[in-house]
Amino acid sequence: MSFSNLLMKSGLTVAVRDAQAAVLMTATRQGHTIRGKPPGVARSLEQRIREENVEDPEVVARINIGFPQLKESRSAQLKKRLEHLKSQRSDKQLEQLARSNKLIIDLDKVQRTYVKTTGQHDLRLVADHYGIFEHLFGSAYFVPRVPLNISYQLDGDSLAPVYNGNVIKPTEAAKAPQIDFDGLVDPITGQAAGQDTYWTLVASNPDAHYTNGTAECLHWFIANIPNGKVSEGQVLAEYLPPFPPRGVGYQRMVFVLYKQQARLDLGSYQLAAADYGNLEKRTFSTLDFYRQHQEQLTPAGLAFYQTNWDESLTQFYHDVLKIKEPVYEYDFPKPYLTDQKFFPLKQPFNLYMDKHRDQKQVNKEYLERKLAKTHPFEGPKKPLRYPNAHPIRDVPSWLRTEIRKERLGTGRVQDY
Repeated sequence: MSFSNLLMKSGLTVAVRDAQAAVLMTATRQGHTIRGKPPGVARSLEQRIREENVEDPEVVARINIGFPQLKESRSAQLKKRLEHLKSQRSDKQLEQLARSNKLIIDLDKVQRTYVKTTGQHDLRLVADHYGIFEHLFGSAYFVPRVPLNISYQLDGDSLAPVYNGNVIKPTEAAKAPQIDFDGLVDPITGQAAGQDTYWTLVASNPDAHYTNGTAECLHWFIANIPNGKVSEGQVLAEYLPPFPPRGVGYQRMVFVLYKQQARLDLGSYQLAAADYGNLEKRTFSTLDFYRQHQEQLTPAGLAFYQTNWDESLTQFYHDVLKIKEPVYEYDFPKPYLTDQKFFPLKQPFNLYMDKHRDQKQVNKEYLERKLAKTHPFEGPKKPLRYPNAHPIRDVPSWLRTEIRKERLGTGRVQDY
């Protein structure tokens, strides 16, 4: 309901009319026009009505479906920090190395500390930025409590890690990645679990479904992973490499790790070997999957990356998916042209006229002009050594500019 309709229903039309009259009376003051809405009755009235119709925070609030985190008391954290600072300051050798610029910092230890403290919270913010939770879980989200390390094997011993939405090409992701996480840890306390644990790993692409824009393409499904040993899990869907078509830009590959209460029977998601490349059989919805098993599953880990088209996908479409490779192009709208003017001021004559001509004819003329100055064996003429030193006389200004651009090798003539 608009603001004016709300005023009509509130019986406040007279007050607004009086406020508008007051604004009109004070629109000019001492010869100056007041810019913007001046403070007065109308503004306070509008604010008061909007405050009475705010959205209910309990309705629009997002739901945290992940594990909570048990933290130490503030005093215990402060005590550990002070003890660490005291030990660092009392280390004379550490001070000498720092002063002589010989102190070597263990970056692996820094990374472990970052992941243990604020790394997973930062991952949640990055995932929100990329719309991961919105497109997978709707209005829900979770803070990853179990660090998920995923890396693709490249040539030699080099690896391509999956890190907070980085770009990995389809050539690099052709084979199943290496998955590593601590499956013997309790996501709530961060301590070692006292019994066997079971996990489920799902990799999907929310941007890859061809026929249903709200569905996802299932790329990998491993259930009942015992104690974090991915190789011993139940593979329900074999790994399918990403296949972003040409022209669609970047797509997101998302890995979600769930912690199970116990072993689950997820045989209904089993994909037959004959349907490995059947994209319709790989239709998946993370939200529906979680709603159906939310009593037995809780999301605990997250990782994702971006990928776009490369040359290796042409053969992948023909050999694996058995379909013709799709190619998408953006259909740009035609530029808006105003009616022609008899005297187009401050516009080059030739450029203004070419806007209203057939673009193919213009391209043909430029190509013919370029071929006329190109020798069939020796190639084009050599450029002038000092292009601006040669005067241009007895030509109109628009043509003088065109000749100068051609000599300098700039302008649209270089596009042909």
